[in-house]
Amino acid sequence: MNKVQLFFHHLFRFIWNAIFVISYPILASFGIIFIGLTWFFSQLSQLLTRLRPEGKKEEFKDQEWQVLPYSDGFFEAKPVKQIMFGPSGFKLRRTDGVPSVLSDYVFGNKVRVIDEGIILEKWNSLDAKDLPDFNICLYNPDEDSLKSLTNIKCFDWHIADRVENELLFKWFDGTQGGEVKVTIG
Repeated sequence: MNKVQLFFHHLFRFIWNAIFVISYPILASFGIIFIGLTWFFSQLSQLLTRLRPEGKKEEFKDQEWQVLPYSDGFFEAKPVKQIMFGPSGFKLRRTDGVPSVLSDYVFGNKVRVIDEGIILEKWNSLDAKDLPDFNICLYNPDEDSLKSLTNIKCFDWHIADRVENELLFKWFDGTQGGEVKVTIG
């Protein structure tokens, strides 16, 4: 290395070291401030969690029969399967104690009461790799019959419209959506 190259080498090394020495305390201070703020908000969150009054929760405890929400008190549900970050599967029975075809299947917690009966989400499998795979069914409580209306392969579905004896189901799986029109009756 000649003297000119050596001079520039030492000059740039000095500038680099000076930048590092000057900026290091600033960067370290930001790190300490970030850790301090994280700890502060963690403590605040714990405090607020302890102060929050316990409201009515719609949680099902394992191995207990409880009235299924949105079923007008017609069904009791017992948890069978919980999908991580997803819905739960339930065994259903009628609250009036009448034996039913419902005891043979596992259902989701989506229940919609309509004039012709009750719309239920019947699971076709309990294996996580096969889900979502549901039959949307119409349960007629007077005849104790379960009629499959359509098959939907996503968790997010709803009844979009109803025209006389036709229902329009819309679904969205996160990337694509669709609709299915079915006849009831």
